Amino acid sequence: MSENQNTLNTVREMIVDRFGVQEDKVNAEMTFEDLGADSLDVVELVMELEDHFNIQFDDERIEELSTVGDAVRYIDELK
Repeated sequence: MSENQNTLNTVREMIVDRFGVQEDKVNAEMTFEDLGADSLDVVELVMELEDHFNIQFDDERIEELSTVGDAVRYIDELK
């Protein structure tokens, strides 16, 4: 399994836990808007991702993340 797929699986689990969506509905193309996430929800998810992966998101990049796949790719860049 690729590093990107491992990251996606972890992010998917965290999204399922936080937003209560079905795991099979979460994919790389899903937007945070699809999740019903507002800006505070996204910030809280980012903080959880930073803690889990021991990374620090750049505030400007957070605003550019629109899909789950965007977040996964950015996490993999920072690891």
